[in-house]
Amino acid sequence: MSDLGAGIGYVVKGQRWVLGHGKRFGLGLLPGLITLVVYAGALVGLGYGADDFVAWATPFADDWSSPWLGLLRDTLTALVFLFGLFLAVITFTAVTLLVGQPFYESLSEEVDRTEGGDVPESGLPFWRDLWISARDSVRILVRVALYGVLLFAAGFLPVVGQTAVPVIGFCVSGYFLCEELTAVALQRRGMVLKDRLVLLRGRRLLVLGFGVPLALAFLVPFVAVFLMPGAVAGATLLARDLTAPPPEPAPEPASPYTLRKD
Repeated sequence: MSDLGAGIGYVVKGQRWVLGHGKRFGLGLLPGLITLVVYAGALVGLGYGADDFVAWATPFADDWSSPWLGLLRDTLTALVFLFGLFLAVITFTAVTLLVGQPFYESLSEEVDRTEGGDVPESGLPFWRDLWISARDSVRILVRVALYGVLLFAAGFLPVVGQTAVPVIGFCVSGYFLCEELTAVALQRRGMVLKDRLVLLRGRRLLVLGFGVPLALAFLVPFVAVFLMPGAVAGATLLARDLTAPPPEPAPEPASPYTLRKD
């Protein structure tokens, strides 16, 4: 459980870092603001159109009597909106990171610089880095969509669908949110998506401790925008520790007894 607390600690450390570097914080807000406007419009549209979509998708229930017709469609409408919100939480980070690639790369490098040691660079042209980020984001979103479909179906199970499924959903959101955020620093270190996932799987509680609080916070309007710069900073600090070489073992103390050679 110590890893869980350590993951939460990286969230706090990242926010503290950007608050101490006001210029970086200000520049890091721009991509999130642009993405937020687009996503807000999409969610408003989904809120207005979800009931029409459900009615179109369930023509077999048109002749059902009250209250079964309303119960079915109201439940499905709520699930459709929650599914859209679930995808928005995951894709918001990916889209914001793509929009703000130069800002967040620079921020991540500055974190490495201020923390000491080497400042890794991918050595690739900007457009190549952007293409790799976009391609990896699509791969992650495919995984998330598969989990989303399974969780959406499990939402119909009595009791479990209203209790365990939302918890699992936030864990999935937090896990992949952490992958997206740490990708900024890990990609500069030459790690491909497969290697990044292996690295994160080895410290699941640490990853969940970092990602789940952010996934929950990102549900609050505007909060995601203001937390994003600190989230990138915290993810860089997390990536630094995950990729740090293990400490060298302490030398064994010399024995007070020595062998004499005759």
